[in-house]
Amino acid sequence: MKSFLISDNRDTWVGLRLAGIDGVIVKDRENALKELKTAVKDQEIGILILTEKIVDMIKDEYLEYKIKSKTPLIIEIPDRHGSIREYNAIKNYIRDSVGIHI
Repeated sequence: MKSFLISDNRDTWVGLRLAGIDGVIVKDRENALKELKTAVKDQEIGILILTEKIVDMIKDEYLEYKIKSKTPLIIEIPDRHGSIREYNAIKNYIRDSVGIHI
């Protein structure tokens, strides 16, 4: 299985490309959705990596695939400028998902 990146910027794409991870750069919602649907259907992709801005563009579809599909594993990463999420994003995610306060 391989990893695949859907990014909104060239720097993240180049960095992961140097690490051997193939991917695409998209700038709008339609292309992001198209690439997400294509990647989810590809049986060779085991890990699908999306930048935070891409996730923001396609939030509803991203959550649907993340919840319903077993493969690929879909993860969200910040770009080279750092995270745009709040400081306690993981803590809030756990609280919202499971109802446990850490």
